[in-house]
Amino acid sequence: MNNLIWLIRAAKWSRRPPSAKMVKLVFAIIGAGLLLLALERFGLWPEWAMMDRRPPRLPH
Repeated sequence: MNNLIWLIRAAKWSRRPPSAKMVKLVFAIIGAGLLLLALERFGLWPEWAMMDRRPPRLPH
């Protein structure tokens, strides 16, 4: 059943593909997310923007 849903979606996309503006917007959002991830991985993310990573509390 799940494959049928994807087939219907693909048919809709082939009949009416997204505009170039929408494709650019999606790629810009993905690129911004990857940039933030890279900054954090390489240690370039500012300290004030990081969350405190405390160990989880144990129930009493």
